[in-house]
Amino acid sequence: MESLFAAVNAVLSFITPVSDFFWDFPKNFTWYQQIPILGNFSLAIIVLVGSGLYFTFRLGFIQVRYFKKGIRLLVHRRRSDSGISPLAAFFLSSAMRVGPGNIIGVTGAIAAGGPGALFWMWISAFFGMATAYTESVLAQLFKEKRGDEFVGGLPFYARKLLGDRTWIGVALSCVYILYAMFCLPAQGFNVVTSIGAMAEVATGTSIPVQSSFYYVVSILVVGLAALIAFGGIKRVTRATDAMVPVMAVVYVGTVLFLIVTNLHRVPYFFEAVFAGAFKPEAVFGGAFGVALVQGVKRGLMSNEAGQGTITMAAAAADARHPCEQGLVGALGVFLDTHIICTMTGFVVIMAQQWSANPAGWEAAGTYPKFMLSIHAMAPGALDTVAMFLLSLCFCLFAYTTMVGMITFSEIAANRISSTPALIHSIRLLGVFVAAFGIFCNIAGYDLSNLWAFSDLGNIIIVYCNIPLLYMGFRYVLGATRQYNPDRGSGFCSDSIGLNTCCWSEQKQR
Repeated sequence: MESLFAAVNAVLSFITPVSDFFWDFPKNFTWYQQIPILGNFSLAIIVLVGSGLYFTFRLGFIQVRYFKKGIRLLVHRRRSDSGISPLAAFFLSSAMRVGPGNIIGVTGAIAAGGPGALFWMWISAFFGMATAYTESVLAQLFKEKRGDEFVGGLPFYARKLLGDRTWIGVALSCVYILYAMFCLPAQGFNVVTSIGAMAEVATGTSIPVQSSFYYVVSILVVGLAALIAFGGIKRVTRATDAMVPVMAVVYVGTVLFLIVTNLHRVPYFFEAVFAGAFKPEAVFGGAFGVALVQGVKRGLMSNEAGQGTITMAAAAADARHPCEQGLVGALGVFLDTHIICTMTGFVVIMAQQWSANPAGWEAAGTYPKFMLSIHAMAPGALDTVAMFLLSLCFCLFAYTTMVGMITFSEIAANRISSTPALIHSIRLLGVFVAAFGIFCNIAGYDLSNLWAFSDLGNIIIVYCNIPLLYMGFRYVLGATRQYNPDRGSGFCSDSIGLNTCCWSEQKQR
């Protein structure tokens, strides 16, 4: 195991500087840093936020105009013989969006940028809803039917928009699969450690990481992940249909309870967020750009709007109109950032641990900072209950993300080949990689370089996906102009100049 770990770490050791370069470009250059305001933002942030602004205005603030329609689409359950329902697709995408980043990412953003980072997280997510709408509509337009399932997403619409070149779809499929595989070890370990945290809270004792308890739990987690992943998209969606509502309700309900028991701190929360958005406190760096950059970066990486990594779920839905799934995709961003991330923000900001316990706050890691905040918000017996429930949510966040990454990798692999041998190999590889990460971490090995690869994968996918959204936007705009939710009219891609696999007139006959 040690030699294998050393080999993996050696291969990945060069990733961190490469990842930092792409995320910071062109902030790496002094001349750019000297530009007022603009010099605080990397090209990645400008591209993501700028695209959200562009799509919002061109689509006439569709995330506002059709917000209620999107809610009705989710509330209205309907059976689907082919593919999955729009609601199931929403839960499947939420399984990926609502992950550990909703706790770790938000806590880290507030720790680095102050309470004002949460405000900019809201703003970026609002415009990101239009980006999510755009990529979800594209995923629907260019989806393909394989058996009784629909497959599609970034690799599929990339191939069609770039001259129907096979190698493009294959290349982007490989990029996503590699990205997912290097994210899986940390997600698997998050599941196991959160189960350990729940056990410690329940028993009141400390459980060593290198113990039979952790090894048994690890084997069970890997076995359950394999059982669900090898059941295909339908089994995964059944699991996410059950888990996503539970984890969202428990998380929001627990935080709302903490808020109600600390009502006297609510005015401070809003004062700190809105004042900090423009005048961050000196302890967080005292620069306008720090809060803004942290909020935008962490927000977009949490809800994944613009990355194309959620488009596989959008394509899997048996929607009546491509724009309906676009609205569902936009609501996924709203749930992730404006609800789940905001709940985390309430806990961290209202606890005020940076001023009440500065030494402990600075010394703690990102997740321990969140746990310190819970302790400050729920003293006594409530502390134990809140710790257990929020650890349960963290466990579900990580588990659904882990299973979602394996499933989305399977969907991406369909662009390469739909042969059972390849699909089963991708499932097996995902389970093996998650297991490898879990046992390496339990054995005490540091796999921090994998986080750098994840960041690199994120920015590569962003730079691949955003240009494609602009290339296909005319089709999104055409479908949107044709969409009339009041009439409930159908859709034919021929009307916007497309001959697609699932939406053209001849295919629908």
